[in-house]
Amino acid sequence: MPKVRLIGADGEQVGIVSTDDAREMAREAELDLVEVAPGAKPPVARLLDYSKYRYEQEQKLKQARKHQTQVNVREIKLRPKIAVNDYNTKKGHVERFLKAQDKVKVTIMFRGREQAHPERGRDLLKRLYEDLEGLAVVESQPLQEGRNMSMMLGPSKEAAKIAAREKQTGEKVEPAEEEAAMPAHPQAVPTTPEDLAEAEASAKLDVKNKADADAKAAKEAEDEAPEAEDAEAEEEVTDEAEEAAAEETGSD
Repeated sequence: MPKVRLIGADGEQVGIVSTDDAREMAREAELDLVEVAPGAKPPVARLLDYSKYRYEQEQKLKQARKHQTQVNVREIKLRPKIAVNDYNTKKGHVERFLKAQDKVKVTIMFRGREQAHPERGRDLLKRLYEDLEGLAVVESQPLQEGRNMSMMLGPSKEAAKIAAREKQTGEKVEPAEEEAAMPAHPQAVPTTPEDLAEAEASAKLDVKNKADADAKAAKEAEDEAPEAEDAEAEEEVTDEAEEAAAEETGSD
């Protein structure tokens, strides 16, 4: 490249100079001539201390990584008929993950005839959430996909506080006892008798409302029909009268 657009060490625009002149300026200033925009016409070069420039860029990159929060998603798998000891062990793993500020995907695996009772998996997930005693927040409600049912749990503010206290004291801190009810999900399948009754009543109300709307539409159609017939009959009478008058005029 015979010429470059040169930028000085302090960021000032030197202008378009020959490449040899730019190299000479770099030698005189004891700096490096670095091409910063090779695609420009002419290419853009700058006078700088390349070692210092690389060091500053690496420091900026480290600072950017330091401020990034890495979110890990762990997964725990359960069976609908899990034994008590296994359940407590898996629950302990979930507590440890949440205190480490990780998210936890809890998956219930159904086999064979177990698929006919999804409510057992949903009840198990609800039990686990309540047993965590405020350490978790439900980020996605139980959702069944094929043979598996999954729920995503995220760490609560209480989990971070407990983890900090345990780190200071070196002893396990029990979470504050509080009622942790799983929030209702709009697409959740009703499982309790009360939920089933409410769903059935809602379905009946929808059917009744639809039937009332159809009946109202039919009545309006019936009311409009006689009016149309009367208008048509009146139009026919008018046409006949005009024809009779025309015949009378012709005979005269």
